[in-house]
Amino acid sequence: MYESLLVDEKIDPRILRTRALLGQAFTDLVAEKGFQAISVQDITQKAGVNRTTFYLHFTDKYALLDYSIQQGFQSALEKRMLNVCKFSPENLHTLIVTVAEFIASANARCAYLDAQFEALVETQAKKQIQAVLVIWLDGIGAHPDANTAAIAASWAIYGLAQGWSHDKKGTDVEQFAAKNLPLILSILGQAEAAGAESLHV
Repeated sequence: MYESLLVDEKIDPRILRTRALLGQAFTDLVAEKGFQAISVQDITQKAGVNRTTFYLHFTDKYALLDYSIQQGFQSALEKRMLNVCKFSPENLHTLIVTVAEFIASANARCAYLDAQFEALVETQAKKQIQAVLVIWLDGIGAHPDANTAAIAASWAIYGLAQGWSHDKKGTDVEQFAAKNLPLILSILGQAEAAGAESLHV
């Protein structure tokens, strides 16, 4: 169910290389021309692959956009090792910071994209936040309904981070995370007490 955190682990390296080429070409072209102005042909030419190869991996440029967002958010999680650590208030704080920074960065690129971009970011972010939280809650074995708690917390984290990213006069990201950490801990319920007993990664 939470394959997004392990999405590429068992994929053939040649497939990963091709997707990386397409992803990099896509990112460069969006920066140069904007999302609406680029075509699949533009992407394949810049990546040095043919259109048939593109369609073996993605149905259209929107699917490639979704994949790029997924990979970007997964990379942000992995950079701080949030996909392999255990639950603690400190790690939850770091997760909130990571989400807020990712959303702020994504929103800065919205001018190059269309209205679907934010919806795709929201879908991928919530999915992967939920996945991390379920793994954490299952790891401490202290929640009667980890999935429901993770869904609620993922929505809260995303919504708060989105609001923070649009608040030009807001606090810095560390202060934002510290301010909202108690709320997210309360949503996670029993995880607060369990996490307080083990503050190690």
